[in-house]
Formats: sequence, structure tokens, C-alpha cells
Amino acid sequence: MMAGLEGRVQLTSTDIPSLLRRGATAVAAGRVALGVTALAWPAVPARPWVGAAADDVAARVFGRALGARDLALGLGALAALQGPAADAGSARAWVAAGALSDALDVAASLASWRELPRVTRWLVVASAGGAALAGAAGALVASRAEPGPES
Repeated sequence: MMAGLEGRVQLTSTDIPSLLRRGATAVAAGRVALGVTALAWPAVPARPWVGAAADDVAARVFGRALGARDLALGLGALAALQGPAADAGSARAWVAAGALSDALDVAASLASWRELPRVTRWLVVASAGGAALAGAAGALVASRAEPGPES
């Protein structure tokens, strides 16, 4: 046996729902942070998405509205994910709603692709797309993976 491989962690199929649930929890926590930031300083998360237009009053209003959306979706998902197993359907619904909003953010970005900042549009689409995928996977297992004692 090679040195250093004795302590190797082995992933089993029973661990995957737990990992996906943790991923969904991390996405929800990130959504709360983004929402609070957008409510307080809407140009900060909007600038990578829409560039200099983030300083316009319309962009600030929409940025705050999207921040409120993300804050509500994130808090709802976190509360539902920490709840008892009886609330598994609620967790699935909250996590799926967040994943849907992220997927629609990708669609909105793609619809205006040529007008968005060249470099940061890729970062926005990659982060929203990744959050949508993580949320969708988390929603699929939300009703099966119960919070453990470490939650």
C-alpha cells in the first residue's frame, strides 16, 4: 500500500444525497449573502452582470428587487432544509424555486449576451448556471436526505 492512502475517504452512493443537501444549503446561504448585498449596495452584484449601467437608477431598483428575491428564496430554503423530515416537500420546493430563478437568470443573460460586458458575462452565466445545477440536484434529494446531527 502506498504511503498516505490509508486515510483516504471513500464516497458511497448513500453519501451523495447528504452531499447534495449540503450543496443546496451552501447555495441558499450564498443566495442570502447576495440578497443582503444587493439590497444594501445594488450596483455591487449588478456591475459584473450589466456593466456601467449598474449605476443607473433603474438598475439599482431592479438590483434591490432581485436582492429581495434572493434573500427570500435563500432564507426560505435554509429554514426548510433545517426543518424536520416532515417538511421535506417544503425543502424541495424552496430549493427548486431557487434553481429555477438561477436558470432564468442564465436565460436572461443569454438573451442579452451581446450587450453584456465581455469578460464578466461568462462569470455571471457560469455562477448562475452552477447554482441552478446544484439547486436542481439538491431539490431532487431534498425529500430523501434528512438533516443529520451535524446540521
